[in-house]
Amino acid sequence: MTIMTERPTAIESPLPEALEAFDDMLRIVEELDTPDGYKAELIRGKIVVSPWSKLRYLRPMRRLRSQVEAHAPEGHVTETSPFLFSFPHSERGFGPDLFVADEAAFDADGRHADGAALSLVAELTSTLTKDVEWLDKLDTYGRLVPVYLVLDMQLQEVTAFWDPSPRGYRSRHSVPFGESLHVPAPFGFELDTSGFVSHRDDDEGTQEA
Repeated sequence: MTIMTERPTAIESPLPEALEAFDDMLRIVEELDTPDGYKAELIRGKIVVSPWSKLRYLRPMRRLRSQVEAHAPEGHVTETSPFLFSFPHSERGFGPDLFVADEAAFDADGRHADGAALSLVAELTSTLTKDVEWLDKLDTYGRLVPVYLVLDMQLQEVTAFWDPSPRGYRSRHSVPFGESLHVPAPFGFELDTSGFVSHRDDDEGTQEA
């Protein structure tokens, strides 16, 4: 029996070591029956189950989506649905809080889309998962995804990363909530962050090192 907690939980693969290739692990993530309100991702070679965003994050998420969607590249869809994107070269499988991706990527069969279809991803941090957003996801997105937005709900600021390269993003810019942030190409607009202000997490400061 798997016991779910608020802290992201690593689940060891039931397959023998010889079969623990990326595709096998990704299939396990796809088939994992997670409880309502939780998502499964493939991070650092392990399946990690963590809760979806807090209820109070709904308002900033909706305001972010409406602005990004209005400037999305032609043929790209903006969603907060729990879809999994694979990054084979990094052996990762992420389910972004918000994403913009080529709609054609969803014409295929299967339960995950190619990370190369993404034009933008956005993550809202929590005290329990922000290391993943700021480290592992930043490194993976930074090699492929044109724009990455991190809404740091603890620091009350938003950071835009862009210009991906084999070593990660070459450019970044941060502003506190309430100031406008330029979202670069292929979007090219000024993001109004005044509606992103939220109460700080009650468990702020409890994150493990």
